[in-house]
Amino acid sequence: MMPSLFLAHGSPMLAIEDTAYTRFLESLGQTYKPKAIVIFTAHWETEMLTISSIDGTYETIYDFGGFPPELYAVKYPARGSQILASLLKEKFAEAGIAAHLDTSRGLDHGSWTMLSKMYPKADIPVIQLSVNPFLPPEKQYRIGEALRGLGQENILVIGSGVTVHNLRILNWGQTEPEAWAVAFDDWLIDKIEKQDIESLFNYEKLAPNAKLAVPRPEHFVPLYIAMGSGSGPAKVIHRSYDLGTLSYLCMEF
Repeated sequence: MMPSLFLAHGSPMLAIEDTAYTRFLESLGQTYKPKAIVIFTAHWETEMLTISSIDGTYETIYDFGGFPPELYAVKYPARGSQILASLLKEKFAEAGIAAHLDTSRGLDHGSWTMLSKMYPKADIPVIQLSVNPFLPPEKQYRIGEALRGLGQENILVIGSGVTVHNLRILNWGQTEPEAWAVAFDDWLIDKIEKQDIESLFNYEKLAPNAKLAVPRPEHFVPLYIAMGSGSGPAKVIHRSYDLGTLSYLCMEF
């Protein structure tokens, strides 16, 4: 039985760093041994929900610039599964959600940086899915809900994003988090643990510092997808911050 997870992918550097957060990811990979991974990444945006559908090995996409050469040397040669991709498309169709199969795109850093820490052998099939950041939270939740029950089949669903993600106001060298960022996450955790879905759907109006924390929602919406796909009680499994404002909040559903 697998839960559904929301995990912060943060900086691409986590693929080559040794930090408290990367060690958490390593321990998470030791805790959960799924037969397949379904991951929604904030770094693949499409209008229609798109599902990777390959049976070979993924290309590792370096969708970032200005980082050390050793980061670009990292390869994550996970394989896909056309059978599972087709099954996911069927599940979405049953829920009235249109989806498209993609047969060429590789894994972006919203997927491979984390997975390289969790499952360094790259021996678990991965299905990567896109997000449409312009859909309202209710529809993001329904996308996840369409996949509810995959955990009973030993398939791990991951929403890969960040709750507080405002790159314009990072504080380089700062180790303590900004109070406003903590307050936003505090509000989220409280509403999630209370299962106050309506408030969560209206976070833009109700959450403190929402515009600062989520200037653009592509990194935020994977939280709703993970929440919708989960079936158990929610709990915080990791919480830390980097550069003053970048949240590494992780949730299990």
